Amino acid sequence: MRSRDVLLYAYGQIAETFTSTVEGLSPDDLARRPGPGANPIGWLAWHLLRVQDDHVADVAGTEQVWTAEGWAGRFGLPVDDAATGYGMSDAEVDAVRVPSADLLLGYSQAVHARTEEFLRGLDDDDPDRVVDANWDPPVTLGVRLVSVLSDDFQHLGQAAYVRGLLGA
Repeated sequence: MRSRDVLLYAYGQIAETFTSTVEGLSPDDLARRPGPGANPIGWLAWHLLRVQDDHVADVAGTEQVWTAEGWAGRFGLPVDDAATGYGMSDAEVDAVRVPSADLLLGYSQAVHARTEEFLRGLDDDDPDRVVDANWDPPVTLGVRLVSVLSDDFQHLGQAAYVRGLLGA
């Protein structure tokens, strides 16, 4: 199996799991925190998509789906278009009130399509390409893509757990 095929499979699992995690939730379900300081499902889902969109666009040298396809406007969130959720305060997390699960699902499909398009173009040597020399050791494409997968799976697990806690 080629590295591209492994990555396509793994990112496909993200897309599949994402759907079952947010499908059918109301805006109130998406915004509900299971406890003080805990992140709501809507924020977790938005954040993982924003990070994937941001990081894949960066290594692909393309504009993010968020802005290129008008998702920022459709969500209408009171955050900068470049925001991905990193470092947000509790008040900023509360401001990310996702309008609907369907909107999240649409953005997820668009991000997955762009990710899949990028991954299909990879050769076996591409994961060794340095994409960020500001670290020691420098970050390769393979490390960056696996890092995004790790982040996505962690946040999906958190969102699924919160869904269970909320009885949704």
